[in-house]
Amino acid sequence: MAVGARSGHDEPEDRPERGESPAGGAAVPPEGEGDAPGGGEPPKAKKQRSFWVELPLLIGIALILALLIKTFLVQAFSIPSDSMQNTLQRGDRVLVDKLTPWFGSEPERGEVVVFHDPGGWLEDTATPEPNAVQKFLSFIGLMPSSEEKDLIKRVVAVGGDTVECKENGPVTVNGKSLDEKSFIFPGNTPCNDKPFGPIKVPEGRIFVMGDHRQNSLDSRYHQELPGQGTVSNDEVVGRAIVVAWPLGRWATLPVPDTFDQPGLNTAVAMAPAALGVAGAVPLVLWRRRRLTAKRTAG
Repeated sequence: MAVGARSGHDEPEDRPERGESPAGGAAVPPEGEGDAPGGGEPPKAKKQRSFWVELPLLIGIALILALLIKTFLVQAFSIPSDSMQNTLQRGDRVLVDKLTPWFGSEPERGEVVVFHDPGGWLEDTATPEPNAVQKFLSFIGLMPSSEEKDLIKRVVAVGGDTVECKENGPVTVNGKSLDEKSFIFPGNTPCNDKPFGPIKVPEGRIFVMGDHRQNSLDSRYHQELPGQGTVSNDEVVGRAIVVAWPLGRWATLPVPDTFDQPGLNTAVAMAPAALGVAGAVPLVLWRRRRLTAKRTAG
């Protein structure tokens, strides 16, 4: 019997590790790998879509979001004239809040607002013809519309107010003088070019003026129109809240302190009180008659 001979049932001296090929054979895969459950083909990894395939979808979503923002949140407007200097310069881009009016907010004194032409204010103003790209950018809110005739002014008085300005005098609202030095154009007078009033502002309307008084065709110059030059709240697009462009002129547009002075709302506040007194008088008279009748009967 030969020395070192082995039975055919003996294990080989060196067993191949997982993944290694036995001598003269194919690689042996680790357990559980290489075979799908049930012996089928292994599942293939999901192929990722190309960036160029997804790009149109991303652009579409971005355009829809821009359109929604323009319609319901904020919109950019370009300043076309010098009527609001020095607060706003020609060519400035302002962002206008369009959200709060959806919740019933109405224009307040001192705010800078954008509004549609009430009719007759811009009839002699030429409107440039935009190209297709400008129309598209305007539609999605990335560029102000050149077709819509919009104006931007400061609210001086609101519905129920009485506003007046005599020559060499200040603008008065409900008998209170406004200190406008912080915002009207240097060297301008409050209204020497066009004194007016007193005007009782109808409910649901506003009286507006430009900060560059001697270069602004505002409510003073349209008193022959319905509403005596006032603007309906329904025509107001929204309040200008910030100068967004150019970056060097970035600034917020707060309400000047003079519009928060005590007593400015006196006339408005007296209206509910007057109604209360008017309603109480009949009640007091009725009670006095009743007491008199009791005394007479007694």
